[in-house]
Amino acid sequence: MDPTVPPDATPPRLRVTMLLADSAQVADRKLYVLGGGVSVIGPRPQPLGVAIRIEVPWDRANVAHQWRLDLLDEDGHAVTINEQPLVVHGRFEAGRPAGLKAGTPLSVPLAITFPTLPVQPGQSYTWQLSIDETTHVDWRQSFHVRAAQTPPTAPPPKPS
Repeated sequence: MDPTVPPDATPPRLRVTMLLADSAQVADRKLYVLGGGVSVIGPRPQPLGVAIRIEVPWDRANVAHQWRLDLLDEDGHAVTINEQPLVVHGRFEAGRPAGLKAGTPLSVPLAITFPTLPVQPGQSYTWQLSIDETTHVDWRQSFHVRAAQTPPTAPPPKPS
């Protein structure tokens, strides 16, 4: 997938909810989020979690999907580490639990936590999700890194 290509404007079959947080994890098919709703971080390095809930239609159960999460800079270019794009990817497949009413959407939780990110103070970034090499305008979360504060300068000494 080329992250510079504009996301599809048509409604996706899969619904995605993304949330940035201090930390996120999945346990017992549920998302656990600490410090959710982050939109500004830094300027010092800090952990950052991406909590994702994918709603899969009933008729797409037991179908394997590939997901990919790209970190993009303000210009839409991939953020790199050692000249490699910062990308996280994986696979999911939503199964139908026994006894679930037919037609009920299925929920797939994902949580990705980073101890630190290669981001610069004063810049903005976007996490862009794609599923099966398709993305959508709603499948992104942006955040800003505070600019480093300069210490105040002391006034010049007064002449005696």
